[in-house]
Amino acid sequence: MITKKELIKKGFSSSSLVSEQEEEKEMDKKPSGNGKFTEMMSLLLHSRTQVHTLHLQTNSYPEHMALNGYYNGIGDIIDGLVESFQGKYGILNGYKSYDIEGYKSTESTIKYLQGLCSEVEDLRDCCDDSYIQNQIDTVCELINSTLYKLRFLK
Repeated sequence: MITKKELIKKGFSSSSLVSEQEEEKEMDKKPSGNGKFTEMMSLLLHSRTQVHTLHLQTNSYPEHMALNGYYNGIGDIIDGLVESFQGKYGILNGYKSYDIEGYKSTESTIKYLQGLCSEVEDLRDCCDDSYIQNQIDTVCELINSTLYKLRFLK
């Protein structure tokens, strides 16, 4: 571990350095919604695989392309969300897994995405940080954009 003295030698000012004790205190400030955040991330991680499966099983080209946009976009959004959260609050644990459902119809795919959006909205109070809330907004934006394409671009 690099000491404070070594960092100061490398050009960091002593006032800009956070002591180890202060850093540990910051990491202990996990929001009470940590379980909610992990649940949301579990649902979103699952959604990438679920939507990819639906994308591969549909016989509708517009639906195929709409779902392609979702599963290609959600991975980077999830990654950014988890990294932002973990950077402030520490490593997440306790991810859940869910069963993958087979394709039934466009209507059932729409219901799945509407339910996912509703779950994200219900779980978003897991933290108050505006930048994390903005990233969650991006998730909702992607889901609703996908819903638009499924419902109106046939």
